[in-house]
Amino acid sequence: MCLLVRHFSRFEPPFTIASNSLLHYDTAGPDQFGLLSYSVARALLIDTDTASDDAVALIMALRFPEVRVVAITTVAGNVGVQQATRNALYTVELCGANVPVYAGAEKPLLRAHQSATWFHGRDGLGDHNYPPPHQSPGKLHAVEAIIEVIEANPGVVLVTLAPLTNLALALAKKPSIAAKVGRCVVMGGAPCCEGNVTPAAEYNIWVDPEAARTVLLSGLPVELIGWQLSRGDAVLHKDDIAHIQGFNNELARFDVECNSRARQAYMEQTGEDGISLPDPIAMSIALDPSVGTEWSAHYVDVETHSELTRGMTVVDRLSVADDDRNKAVWTPVLDKARKAKVCWTIDTKRWKETLLSALN
Repeated sequence: MCLLVRHFSRFEPPFTIASNSLLHYDTAGPDQFGLLSYSVARALLIDTDTASDDAVALIMALRFPEVRVVAITTVAGNVGVQQATRNALYTVELCGANVPVYAGAEKPLLRAHQSATWFHGRDGLGDHNYPPPHQSPGKLHAVEAIIEVIEANPGVVLVTLAPLTNLALALAKKPSIAAKVGRCVVMGGAPCCEGNVTPAAEYNIWVDPEAARTVLLSGLPVELIGWQLSRGDAVLHKDDIAHIQGFNNELARFDVECNSRARQAYMEQTGEDGISLPDPIAMSIALDPSVGTEWSAHYVDVETHSELTRGMTVVDRLSVADDDRNKAVWTPVLDKARKAKVCWTIDTKRWKETLLSALN
């Protein structure tokens, strides 16, 4: 499998320093953006609006031994795209990794951007004044980077942890990329229950419902990982948090500290004390699909017109979309979409083991 990676000057041989201060593999020639190819076991492309739980998900991917994160793209969501990019670069550096970060869309397709800083803090990482990263984002726009990476890596695993604006724009520009993605793991939606931003909708889908609908109608092999999977036993409770703090290393401290505001906000929202981590749970399933223990395939549509139910993920769980009473409304989905795999339950023990392994 061919991967695209930019190598930065903080890393050791077999890299050599090039004139533009980037590092390059001696055995490969860069293109105009410094992108190189080489072979590894499994490629991941991550799209994120990097706030506290996104950062933990990035750590999990960057430290998982059987995958190579090809690129990280950022989008406006939890925070503005510039802050999301800064947070992603900081997290990459914290892991000692050499993965390029590309900044993308500054707002949803048709709507004003509405952040979630009330939940994650003004900087998205709990407002702990982390230092600025040393590296800069890549030259490509995130949309171009998504297209390039997918085309160069047939079968790539695409993991989205954010509003789907970048991916929708990439699909509009190059629809053929949908057929080249091996898996598209989408952290988004509330397919069985209440949302976390309105009674009907989960934040990532609600922020840019038009983009979400574009993705679901694109033919991508979507695996929908809803917000509800991060509740209940999946929450990091006091014992889990104490266990992580006991690792006494930089990543473990960061994991707990950057989620301090999110922990408070989750308590305010649900009355439950703990750290809820929807993005890391989605990442654990991307890394190990067997973490998801109950799945089924359904047509899924997204509400884009009603303000009451804006961003609602409507799942045809009983397969009635093509009944005569529904067919007219569901025709766009029936004609264009493939069924999405919806995850209903997870192995909470295995998800937490994946997280603990990355932090220790």
